[in-house]
Amino acid sequence: MKPVRTRFAPSPTGYLHIGGARTALFSWAFARRHGGTFILRVEDTDVARSTPEAVQAIIDGMAWLGLDHDEGPFYQMQRMERYKEVIQQMLAAGTAYYCYTSRDELDALRAEQEARKEKPRYDGRWRPETGKTLPPPPANVPPVVRFRNPQGGVVAWDDQVKGRIEFANGELDDLIIARADGTPTYNFCVCVDDWDMGITHVIRGDDHVNNTPRQINILQALGAEIPQYAHLSMILGDDGAKLSKRHGAVSVMQYDEDGFLPEAVINYLARLGWSHGDEEVFSRQQFVEWFDLDHITASAAQFNTEKLLWLNQHYMKQMPVAELTEKLRIRLVARGVDVDAGPDLEKAVALYVDRSNTLNTLTDEVEVFYVEVSPAPELLAQHLSDEARPALADFAAGIASVAWEAPAINALIKETVTRHGLKMPKLAMPLRVILTGQSQTPSVDAVIALIGRSKVLEKLAAQKT
Repeated sequence: MKPVRTRFAPSPTGYLHIGGARTALFSWAFARRHGGTFILRVEDTDVARSTPEAVQAIIDGMAWLGLDHDEGPFYQMQRMERYKEVIQQMLAAGTAYYCYTSRDELDALRAEQEARKEKPRYDGRWRPETGKTLPPPPANVPPVVRFRNPQGGVVAWDDQVKGRIEFANGELDDLIIARADGTPTYNFCVCVDDWDMGITHVIRGDDHVNNTPRQINILQALGAEIPQYAHLSMILGDDGAKLSKRHGAVSVMQYDEDGFLPEAVINYLARLGWSHGDEEVFSRQQFVEWFDLDHITASAAQFNTEKLLWLNQHYMKQMPVAELTEKLRIRLVARGVDVDAGPDLEKAVALYVDRSNTLNTLTDEVEVFYVEVSPAPELLAQHLSDEARPALADFAAGIASVAWEAPAINALIKETVTRHGLKMPKLAMPLRVILTGQSQTPSVDAVIALIGRSKVLEKLAAQKT
């Protein structure tokens, strides 16, 4: 077998979104699985919409996900001379021809066909045929170049995801492969690129299915080997509608900003339309070892935000706490928080990690230990009852001398509520609110131990005034 060569070929007219990231992941994993080559190719021929910022966003997104490419990035705009060279070869071979049909003529043709309820298509009026006499080229019409598509039979391939697909050549008109200004068109450039780069497997979204028969015919006309094709079904949102920004079709880097780990996003993307038995959680290495095209589902995958959050929490909990702490430190410093103005950050992270499903929510949770927090008056009024105030004062007196560790603090809380005939929440809740401004925290004794004796005494004393 030929060595596997796959490619990811985004158009830099926007960011790298989840659908594109999944295509890149599957192409990358297939190459890695078979010891092959993964190529990054930037299809930037849409000059009006392609931007350097979009190119950088794609490269940044792939780097964050760890999808390293072996060759490239190649840019189509830097390959224009190659495309023009191939077009001249096709014109000489008779597999392409000049077409002088004007825009007005094409519009009139379309109107006639629609009036007859026919599918609008080019009628081949400038297509050279044996025994056919073409009119002299008009002097005032710059020609386009059209591909001389086969007129009979079918073009077919065994799609690695969708199975056998066939198109009648009679349904495909002669595609324009170079515009009147000489610039080549998308479907033509893709063929030359795949040919020159020796692509063996094209893994891409199923919005390209209708392009594939045209590309196969062009590749055959060039004498090129035809790649294997695998067209991935679309991704739907949580509600079953087409994935949009409100579902999560945002830049991959937005997931980084929102506090997701690349390991979680990779694991989640891998399960969007592919499976290995019932395995839900697996490493990047396991995914590469298991990945194949046979287990990609032909039906649409559905994006599930809750599942992504669950996976992200799993990877946060599995990460060494020191490594996770450094990620939190970066986020806190970016917010202008002095992480030296409070307890040991690693201890705070360890205490709260089980309660958070993103780095951002974890940052929100631990930030209260490093900034001045004043409990909301309505929250304080809700939890600090008149019957709790004497117990709170009693507890404050007790912590001045108690051993500063969670078990001893917990014993003091129990002794205090027993002495005052209260249930545990009657003291624990106002303590949470006063010390953190939050009504929900981990075990209150652990929180008190983390804050430190002097800070706790200071905050409790402030409630007496």
